[in-house]
Amino acid sequence: MADQPNIIMIVNDHQAYYRHGWDDGIKPQTPNFDRLCNEGALFERSYCSSPLCGPSRRTLLTGLYPHNHKNYYNYTNSPYDHDVYLDRLAECGYQNFYFGKWHAGPGTAQDFKTEGISFTDYGNPYTSSDYHDYLKRHSLPPAKHHIERVFDNPALRRQFPNLKVNQFYQCDGYWCGEHAIGLTVTPKETHESFFLANLACQQLEKLADTSANQPFHLRVDFWGPHQPHFPTREFADLYNPKDIPVYGNFYDTLEGKPDYYFYDPNKPLSDDSDRLILPSPLSWTDWQNILARVYAHITMVDAAGGTILDKLDELGLTENTLVIWTADHGDGVASHGGHFDKGTYMSEEVIRVPLAMRYPGQVPTGERIDELVSGVDIPPTILSAAGTGFSNPVDGKNLFDLFRNDHNVWRDALLVETYGHGFGNRDLGRLIIWNQYKYIDYQDHPKELYNLANDPYELINIVNQPDHQEIVKHLQEMLKLKLAETGDKDFSKPINESFFQSDENQLSALFKRRGLTRIF
Repeated sequence: MADQPNIIMIVNDHQAYYRHGWDDGIKPQTPNFDRLCNEGALFERSYCSSPLCGPSRRTLLTGLYPHNHKNYYNYTNSPYDHDVYLDRLAECGYQNFYFGKWHAGPGTAQDFKTEGISFTDYGNPYTSSDYHDYLKRHSLPPAKHHIERVFDNPALRRQFPNLKVNQFYQCDGYWCGEHAIGLTVTPKETHESFFLANLACQQLEKLADTSANQPFHLRVDFWGPHQPHFPTREFADLYNPKDIPVYGNFYDTLEGKPDYYFYDPNKPLSDDSDRLILPSPLSWTDWQNILARVYAHITMVDAAGGTILDKLDELGLTENTLVIWTADHGDGVASHGGHFDKGTYMSEEVIRVPLAMRYPGQVPTGERIDELVSGVDIPPTILSAAGTGFSNPVDGKNLFDLFRNDHNVWRDALLVETYGHGFGNRDLGRLIIWNQYKYIDYQDHPKELYNLANDPYELINIVNQPDHQEIVKHLQEMLKLKLAETGDKDFSKPINESFFQSDENQLSALFKRRGLTRIF
């Protein structure tokens, strides 16, 4: 491997990916991500470590599962008593730059020998001085959106009082996660994704002009395609809602599923107890309109990321730059009866993520990797490319091993974990994926088993079928071995109040600072 390549990492947030358009349907158009796959490798079976921002994003910094880095929820804010790859890169001579969403625990990226911009908590780029300076430099107005649909719940109503259907809206709250769809009516350059990509491109230009021969790492973490889904007309016009076929488990009755599949606070999808209404109160025509905006948002974020790839080409930096593009977790939109957003459930929709990697001369072009990979593998891969590693043991493996004919020594099964979403939704669970089988073990809910080859939409829970009991026993043993291998010693302990107290205190304090009442 060449000495210390430059490194670019792009992270999308909360991306609808698994099976959207996979079955001869309308696929979200991602020409720039696809370009990266064609010039490098696509990992066909890539998973997040946990289906929630905070724990998954901490994994992308540490190579550790949540049970080892201890950032169980979005606001756990556990201390960094383990290596963060940004520090390790700086220690071996890299200049680090970070632009975008943090949401991985306390502080920001700038606490880890890194320049750029990021924000504490979830953050809102649209209220930042950096965003308004950017608008001024480019003679742009603040982003404005026309609202087409709002998924109502008491928390969002209090936090976004001006978010109303058929009204114009500007995101001026303390965060920007409105559960809504609509259109951005200002130029695409006013969107957060183009704002961040522009900052990254400006930084690349400065780096290309410098005479110092110092490698750099530049990371861009978009807030999208997490809701709100506000594409511009340019991207919305790429999709005719009528062409989007019914998603494969939209009509799932959830028979045989654990109760956590029924939780959804978004109205009108659920009743007053936040229990999902089946069949969905919205027609498939309604969902087609929703998905058309979701897909257009994905394409818009892809276009913003593409400007970074174009800038590398323009500046002659492509050949000596490792580029990794992924997402922190997936999205349950329209799945399993008609959800909006994700949930405690660990369906493929919320845990499968896109992952592509390009490094000319080191990653074969057009490679398709079928092995099980995870967000835990990305940090050790980055450090390996830089010629260094973590000082503490990590749970991930080096993805470059898969390009060195070392497939036989790769993992045979993969772990994903969840602690639920907290705040009344506390479901501690682990799953193991082996070959085509997926076994899910929650402490306080029925178990699940799916044959993904025969049932890719996970419609039939076969865990209690007599002819699958040998598989169940085998996967239970594999799960125990995987938990022991990664040092998860607490899974067998029952959940108790003290386990969640730190996270709930953090969120209560945050709401108090913002003058809000916690209603979860």
